[in-house]
Amino acid sequence: MSKPEKEKKVKTKKEKRKKEKTPFTKEKFRKIMFGTKDDMGLLKKIAVYVILICVGFMFLSPVVKVFSTSLMSLSDLLDSAINWIPSSLNWDNYKNAAIAMDYGKAIKDSLIISLIPTIINVVVCSVIGYGFARYNFKLKGVLFAFVILSFVLPQQLILTPQYELYARLGLTGSILPFIIPTLFGQGINASIFILIAWSFFKQIPGALMEAAQIDGAGHAKQFFKIAIPSSIGALVVIFLFSFVWYWNEDYLTSLYLYNSTSQASYQFTPVVNQLGIFNSVFDQASSSAGSDVTTSYANTGMRMAATILAIAPLLLIYFILQKQFVESVDRAGITGE
Repeated sequence: MSKPEKEKKVKTKKEKRKKEKTPFTKEKFRKIMFGTKDDMGLLKKIAVYVILICVGFMFLSPVVKVFSTSLMSLSDLLDSAINWIPSSLNWDNYKNAAIAMDYGKAIKDSLIISLIPTIINVVVCSVIGYGFARYNFKLKGVLFAFVILSFVLPQQLILTPQYELYARLGLTGSILPFIIPTLFGQGINASIFILIAWSFFKQIPGALMEAAQIDGAGHAKQFFKIAIPSSIGALVVIFLFSFVWYWNEDYLTSLYLYNSTSQASYQFTPVVNQLGIFNSVFDQASSSAGSDVTTSYANTGMRMAATILAIAPLLLIYFILQKQFVESVDRAGITGE
């Protein structure tokens, strides 16, 4: 092939490509900017990301501020030019806060008070939710209505009679007031966990359970071999929510553990309660110091360090289970609290 023929062939290919290209029209510009049914469009994506960044900043900025303050020395706290980034990392605040809070014992007590009721909640609420989802029995609607009622009923209304009952039975001053209600599906916010388990178990196809029944699987085998593996996400959500609520519960722990003449009433001091004691002691120290600004600022770094130590286990658990948690919440459509 001669050179003119080659040039002519290349020119023909270029012209063909230009013809195949769609001209940039107003309609194409509108689709890029505003999107279509299948695509959000550039403007919508920018708006979504801006909103997510703003919301993320609102949630994260207080935690970041607390963490940065916890690492500041006294000179940094007194220096008005230092706001977010400390001049040097002062880890002594964490050491002093951990010693003042008796952090090792506080963590152990919090795990006992949070983990045992949480495990019972997962087991009992999953069994109750499975029963409501898979079986028809008399008074099912009435019992389910009671679950809904316990969900919408303010807990403050039943708090006084509950405490009087536990006091008469001699259960105050121990962790039994946290364990016994969970055995009957009446733990902290247990009605929410029953509804979560119920919604997940209802998503299991009935044909799958019928096929297992035909193959000779009994009710227990259907529950443990089919229902539970299919609803691991629900169990993760129940575990996380229950653990966090028990971990952060300071009022009930103060009510049940420290309102007894028995020496056992001071056997458990969870992290949240230790944090309250820590803050009250430092408030008294600051008030006794009068107008001593140095004492007040010295307390701030240790207070923030104590706060980070109190929430650190929860952050660690969320970090480990975040994938399962997000997927489970997305499936169940849970908005959280």
